[in-house]
Amino acid sequence: MSGSKSSDGSFARAASLPPEARSEHPLGLTVHTLPEAGEAVATAQRARHGRWKMLGVLLICAAPVVASYFTYYVIRPEGRRVYGELINPQRTVPALTASTLDGGAKRLESLKGQWLLVSVAGGDCDPACQKHLYLQRQLRESLGKEKDRVDWVWLINDNALPPAALTPALQQATVLRVEPSALTAWLEPAPGQQLADHLYVVDPMGNWMMRFPAAMDTSGAAKAKRDLERLLRASSSWDEPGRPVKP
Repeated sequence: MSGSKSSDGSFARAASLPPEARSEHPLGLTVHTLPEAGEAVATAQRARHGRWKMLGVLLICAAPVVASYFTYYVIRPEGRRVYGELINPQRTVPALTASTLDGGAKRLESLKGQWLLVSVAGGDCDPACQKHLYLQRQLRESLGKEKDRVDWVWLINDNALPPAALTPALQQATVLRVEPSALTAWLEPAPGQQLADHLYVVDPMGNWMMRFPAAMDTSGAAKAKRDLERLLRASSSWDEPGRPVKP
């Protein structure tokens, strides 16, 4: 008990000392300011609210694209089957420079902003290549007023020059020469097939997302047209004809 009283007296004397003396006293009372509980909770709530807000913005931006693919691949009204094969995961157009037929340079990424119907073949363009070019042109024209949302593209994977007889037919096409290794890192044929055996579909964001079966005939082209029409219809809320004008 006497020890307790002595201790209490020591604290009382220390508390009664002036600030200068109290700071030198070994038992001086020092009070550290602590954040108020309400302020800490408010700060945590603001941080959590900011994260949810950022997530909401990202979801709003992605919603039209997600909804269009969901409508096309999941809902599929009337139980219609898809002719083309969905590519998962999708592959974005590579950042590389291709060559035009007149020797100019063109970034492959500049093709973004339009739906693309793509074929790959050597420059000499054998009969299978010519058939694909014909189908590409016919598929695009068959889309009617929606055709301006689709470009047909021929990617040449060697150094051969296209036959002069093809020049008139290619007026509406985009023809680029690309290194074979770059193409195989982006596009891929079905097992047992060659890269030149297919037509490929690329969405306006530059993602390769569909591959039509090899050796497509007239009947297959009609099914491919239905796939393209459904893709264009499903993406109509966020895709417009032409490429966006850069500021």
